[in-house]
Amino acid sequence: MIIDTHCHLDKEDYEDVEEIISHMENNIMIVCTATLNDLEEVIKLCEAHDNIYGTIGIHPEFASTYTDENLKNIEKYLTHPKVVAIGEIGLDYHYTKETKEKQKQLLIKQIKLANKYHKTIVMHTRDALEDAIQILKQYKDPSIKVDFHCYEGDEKQAEKLLKLNATFGIGGILTFKNDTRLKQVVKSIPLTNIVFETDCPYLTPVPLRGHRNEPVYVKYTAKFLADYLNKDLDKIIDITTRNAIRQFDLPIKL
Repeated sequence: MIIDTHCHLDKEDYEDVEEIISHMENNIMIVCTATLNDLEEVIKLCEAHDNIYGTIGIHPEFASTYTDENLKNIEKYLTHPKVVAIGEIGLDYHYTKETKEKQKQLLIKQIKLANKYHKTIVMHTRDALEDAIQILKQYKDPSIKVDFHCYEGDEKQAEKLLKLNATFGIGGILTFKNDTRLKQVVKSIPLTNIVFETDCPYLTPVPLRGHRNEPVYVKYTAKFLADYLNKDLDKIIDITTRNAIRQFDLPIKL
């Protein structure tokens, strides 16, 4: 069994979403909200498929447009048995530097929800990792786990995050020819803190660059990591699958 810990299956990206899901067979997908309007869609997918779980949250790009009602809807579903995390939430300064303070306040509100409902946090950061680390240190309950989706940092920052009960979401970027940063990171952190993700429909791994990404392509990242670390592929898949089960409290027995 392999687990895609972070994917998006919005209808606007996948008219053939049921076919895409079928490609994963008995493997597991954790589907994430991406907009203010797809929460119900994620919940429906979770309820319709035994091998789909969900994470729900408000992405930092909506820090200026979300409403209290949006937050209430998130909170309402945090007790749903198939909602395993709050996310993706975080900070993104790449395109939206002007909303930094609003992003921070939104992040703090959602960390407090994670603490209240004892849910794992799925973090999105872009050009904002140090601020995110400081906020997590200040507001996250130490017992709450956090997954750094599409991890953007280096080895030294990863060391800090290991102390925050973190895993690192590793996806297609690892397979890119021009990537050096992430390759150094996966060498430096324990295998017990790595989980696989696709972030589909984005970041399609080699050898399918240029095609629309989908959850089943997580296998290419797993194969690349096994080859890169000179490890047995089945062993890599077993360890990362157990990591995901642990980090997201999935009700799965191997």
